[in-house]
Amino acid sequence: MRKLGLLILVSVFAFSCQEKVNYAFFGEKIDDSHAVSVAELSNDYADLKPGDTLDVKFKGTIKEVCSKKGCWMKVGLADNQDTFVRFKDYGFFVPMNAADLNTVVSGKAFVTETSVAELKHYAKDAGKTEEEIAQITAPERQYAFIASGVLIEEQAKATEE
Repeated sequence: MRKLGLLILVSVFAFSCQEKVNYAFFGEKIDDSHAVSVAELSNDYADLKPGDTLDVKFKGTIKEVCSKKGCWMKVGLADNQDTFVRFKDYGFFVPMNAADLNTVVSGKAFVTETSVAELKHYAKDAGKTEEEIAQITAPERQYAFIASGVLIEEQAKATEE
């Protein structure tokens, strides 16, 4: 009986010590259940061809956010890859100070080829130097994502427009 009581006490203590992540949400309200890892999403992207789409929800870490408005973000994937996330119908933005925070993103994954002009525009938005922008000379195959809903760790505060 003493062992059972000790087991219950340890279980309650372990459960109460689990950290619950508080998220701020943007766009459609979503939750973090059933989100795939960035490794799983990377595998899914490898199977996509331009024109294919995949409805998916994934968890990752934000690497970069548009420094002008928060109108896009890059989320790290496996093998030093990124997915470039824009927001459905340009309907919401995310905090510009959200880099390095964990996120859950729900929407459509796809593969695209981005033109040199667009790459230079995004580099300028990201605050890259003129020299870095001038080095962009070829289109790039990118993993892209249109998010309908985004969760970001609560530490990020919404930006004012």
